[in-house]
Amino acid sequence: MQQKAGHLLQTGNTIALVPTMGYLHEGHLALMREGRKHGDALVVSIFVNPTQFDPGEDLESYPRDMDRDAHLAESVGVDIIFAPEAEAMYGQTYQTHVDLEMLPRFLCGLSRPGHFRGVATVVTMLFNIVKPHVAVFGEKDYQQLVIIRRMVDDLNFEIRIIGVPIVREADGLALSSRNTYLSKDERRSALSLSHSLQQAQKSVAHGMKDARQVIKGALEHIRSYPYTKIDYVAVCDTKTLQDVDRIDGPSLMAMAVWVGKTRLIDNAILKP
Repeated sequence: MQQKAGHLLQTGNTIALVPTMGYLHEGHLALMREGRKHGDALVVSIFVNPTQFDPGEDLESYPRDMDRDAHLAESVGVDIIFAPEAEAMYGQTYQTHVDLEMLPRFLCGLSRPGHFRGVATVVTMLFNIVKPHVAVFGEKDYQQLVIIRRMVDDLNFEIRIIGVPIVREADGLALSSRNTYLSKDERRSALSLSHSLQQAQKSVAHGMKDARQVIKGALEHIRSYPYTKIDYVAVCDTKTLQDVDRIDGPSLMAMAVWVGKTRLIDNAILKP
């Protein structure tokens, strides 16, 4: 991959990268279509990164289907799939990691303490291997997007980071590879996330500024559905991810909720 990237650069091509963990869906394809606009060569990485899974998480059971992924990637004009084995990325003596000081201390980082170190490390590795000019990430993983942008600024990567809005099913459920874990009844309960975000957006648009009240409404709505267990619901600054008390400008409402044995995330920007 490094040799191919070097050849592309030497011949004057620009490279766009879309990092994924595979089991592609329409949300991933939206990232690829955006990437297609920004590079002569479009590279998609498919790598279920072991270092971003905390102990007890679904590393072994995470859905995988390379043949299906290759077909879908080809359908939207991907030029190269980079799908390394874990042993090729992390040798037995690997000991270097990328840590951010503040941003991982909020939202998902509270219950997944090693997750964003793994994300920042593997994305740095992918940047050094693929050598992209542009990299595309989804806004569903909003905290991840903020962290990657901070890392790129802090470490002086010459890479433009593009965020793509959440892609949803017709009923509002945010697309996720983990949605395949949901039973029929659990999937109905999973709609509580998007419904609570829609309610919050309406409340704020009509003048509600008290973040605690907005969060309370979301908690009550989600808890009214069976199979749900809330990890967190927060309203925070869109750049620092620190909690806000009053919603005086655009603010991020983010949540993680267990539906059965499946942990789902979702978010929306609240605008007064």
